[in-house]
Amino acid sequence: MTAWTTDELTRLDHEDEFEISSRRSDGSLSSPRVIWAVRDGDAVYVRSVNGPTAIWYRGTRKQHEGHLSTDGVERDVTFVDAGPDVNDRIDAAYRNKYRRYAANIIDSITGPQASATTMQLIPR
Repeated sequence: MTAWTTDELTRLDHEDEFEISSRRSDGSLSSPRVIWAVRDGDAVYVRSVNGPTAIWYRGTRKQHEGHLSTDGVERDVTFVDAGPDVNDRIDAAYRNKYRRYAANIIDSITGPQASATTMQLIPR
């Protein structure tokens, strides 16, 4: 298994917006969607603010593979569903990283609908 490099983790910590694409059954990538991502130790997590009905999230359910892109980081990734045991840490990470945004936005990404979609991104 490939790991995130120290440089990638640092860059991911300092970026607010990320583009994520899921891999289709024919191997092509879906159109990128802008999302937020957080770090917990050496792991990177994402959630769907719109919950499990979001198109990009539904795309991750098929192949469990995709691509993450942000300034200085381009990585193919595997989407791994996170268990509820990480939700409190991931909530705290979102609140800390994005604290300058309006409370209702933070409440959406840390609410039960979004928490149910928590995925760890494993670099490939």
